[in-house]
Amino acid sequence: MIKDVLDLTGRVALVTGAGQGVGKQVALDFAAHGATVLVNDFYAERAAAVVDEVASLGGRAIAVPGDVTHLDHMIRAVGEATDSVGGALHICVNNAGNAGAGADSGFHTPPFWETSRADWDKWLGTNLFGVLNVSRAAIPIMLRSGEGCSLVNVVSDAGRVGEGSLAVYSAAKAGAAGLSRALAKGLGVYGVRVNSVALATIMTPTIAPTIKDDAMLKKMMRNYIIRRVGQPSDASNMILFLASGASSWITGQTFGVNGGFSTSQ
Repeated sequence: MIKDVLDLTGRVALVTGAGQGVGKQVALDFAAHGATVLVNDFYAERAAAVVDEVASLGGRAIAVPGDVTHLDHMIRAVGEATDSVGGALHICVNNAGNAGAGADSGFHTPPFWETSRADWDKWLGTNLFGVLNVSRAAIPIMLRSGEGCSLVNVVSDAGRVGEGSLAVYSAAKAGAAGLSRALAKGLGVYGVRVNSVALATIMTPTIAPTIKDDAMLKKMMRNYIIRRVGQPSDASNMILFLASGASSWITGQTFGVNGGFSTSQ
């Protein structure tokens, strides 16, 4: 019998920002590999729609609507959701990002030295504090759930190489990657692995409207070794691998899923 090394049967997985884009694809792929998926999104209707789609495909999912920037809410929501499926949590994917709920992609931002604290908060709130909040909510439950748990933080190449027009976003994503490395060192003894996935341009509902025409797309792709825009499945495939037992000896790492936009040794 051929073994499915990506099998997640019996596992419970929380995915934030899973109402669309990369997070939705992760939720669908996790469910397809046997996981019970806790689908978080700021917009309850988006989370519910993904739950319905998972169910239509024969999987199991539960909606966990809520704002990742509020610690107390996330502790309560994650606790209640995991209690409803038996009290365990084996996988946590901190995917929620960009400029937060209700904001556009924000790629046309003023120079950092012309911004205010209010401008910073929208980037820090979801991309750094959101990761802190959800991790704080999830980890105690993961520690009670046995070995083999995995926490994956979705960061950005902006946090690895810097993006001149997105200084605070770059800082927030770098902070989330640093948190991953620190948590990996603290949690390894308990059998919990922590890794980051650094994305470049992925064709999501947030990014697609910013690409005006083929000429603009071609110009964007000049800095990529593989000259196409990434798809949610490109990111989800790596996240699925890191969530599964196939990566049981991998922790504290940042993996670029970026078409070669940046490279490292």
